[in-house]
Amino acid sequence: MIMQSSTFKIAIGAGVVLSGAVLVTYYFRGNRKTKRTRLIEMIPEIQKAHIHIKDPDRVEEIVTALIKGGRNKLQVISDFDRTITRYKCNGIILPTTHAILEGSTVLSDETKKRAQDLRDHYYPLEMSSKLSDDEKYSLMTEWWSQAHEILIGSGINKKDVTDMVVQSNVMLREGCDQLFDLLASNSVPLLVFSAGIADILHEVIKERATMHDNMSIMSNQMEFNADGRLVGFKGKLIHTYNKREMAKINQDYFDRNKNRTNVLLMGDTIGDLQMAEGLNPADNVLKIGFLNSHFENLEVYKSKYDIVIMDDSSMDVANAILNKVM
Repeated sequence: MIMQSSTFKIAIGAGVVLSGAVLVTYYFRGNRKTKRTRLIEMIPEIQKAHIHIKDPDRVEEIVTALIKGGRNKLQVISDFDRTITRYKCNGIILPTTHAILEGSTVLSDETKKRAQDLRDHYYPLEMSSKLSDDEKYSLMTEWWSQAHEILIGSGINKKDVTDMVVQSNVMLREGCDQLFDLLASNSVPLLVFSAGIADILHEVIKERATMHDNMSIMSNQMEFNADGRLVGFKGKLIHTYNKREMAKINQDYFDRNKNRTNVLLMGDTIGDLQMAEGLNPADNVLKIGFLNSHFENLEVYKSKYDIVIMDDSSMDVANAILNKVM
């Protein structure tokens, strides 16, 4: 229905949050009331109870712009651990890329305990809503630096990496293979921007799905000596709260895709919101956040992410939106 300047738009329940329920909008022309269905209301995957949207108008606007721009204006930027991969299955917490290494038979029990002690100490701090981003920046630098030192001293060999992934119980989110195939078939770039370990996540994607030519990885890359032994990590450390500066350091990727100014961004921490900083300017960024644990942070996530997916194991929302864009 094309609106004239004299038409008034009224949302029932001003300030209402869309969360598993349909927000109905009415238009009044004289005495006649006409219902208008939002675009996002026609996407069933967004209407489920575990999907939370603070500002439906904003999401409607961005999704409409992504569809209008089409595949040639789009790129996807996603975190890996607990975003592309699942957080848990049947109540069991699944490993991150670091945890795949730390849980392997290559590491001694003592080394595994040191790594687990670090995780037990720092993960609650990473997810805390009481600490500032600057505080988390320092804490995450401490955690990642110590975790990498443990791995360097563990005797890991390059030839063991594939076997470690195969033997692990890491899982991709349901629908990841469809997402990868859809982006590849439409030549839409996918940047996997991870504070994890590039060598491991590359093997996970190869083993659990398909690594396509349109996919790029920005992550911590292992460095091996001539004997194949892990001796360090290349370049500057990437952790969950320095992705802004790492995006700017690794500018080549964003320069190659500078005309793709519409972005679908996915992450599971507040730090992941920095991943598109290398694209300047970005016209439209739809931010999808996965809140896998610490559900008391829901309001914080809703204030930062456009769409928050709570305690869910699928890529249904991203796939539904991307299918409309393509």
